[in-house]
Amino acid sequence: MDWNNALVEQLDMHWTGQLRPRLDGLTDDEYFWEPVPNCWNVRPRGESTAPVQGGTGAFTVDFGPPTDPAPVTTIAWRLAHVIVGVLGARVATHFGGPQMDYNDFDYAGTAEAALAQLDETYKGWIEGVRSLSADQLAAPCGEPGYEQFPYAALVLHISRE
Repeated sequence: MDWNNALVEQLDMHWTGQLRPRLDGLTDDEYFWEPVPNCWNVRPRGESTAPVQGGTGAFTVDFGPPTDPAPVTTIAWRLAHVIVGVLGARVATHFGGPQMDYNDFDYAGTAEAALAQLDETYKGWIEGVRSLSADQLAAPCGEPGYEQFPYAALVLHISRE
């Protein structure tokens, strides 16, 4: 069994057949839309009322301590989460990509720019996963929360995200 091929095929099939096509044509209004008050979003610097705002550029992302219920998040916030926390930080940690974290990222102020960031970080992730050997996929990945799990488990987790 070629586990690397199976993992890459599953991830890429979901990406190219389901996730990414559904984002084509995303407008700025949809990107920033807040369906309820007090959503977490990506906002122009200085406009957030969230307890924490991360980012280095003209836009910041809303954050804060965990609450119950958790705040509703916008498409912009969710894309920022996938770009930075799900893909970008892991490309940096596991595959030598540029350092990326929520506080030091230049968040996109348009849907088009966010989708370009998403495509770039996905490219780094899928290329990194493709480079893993069978032995690497079976070895512990060392990521906090996944220390005892093999890289294959981390790849499957990212597929869920």
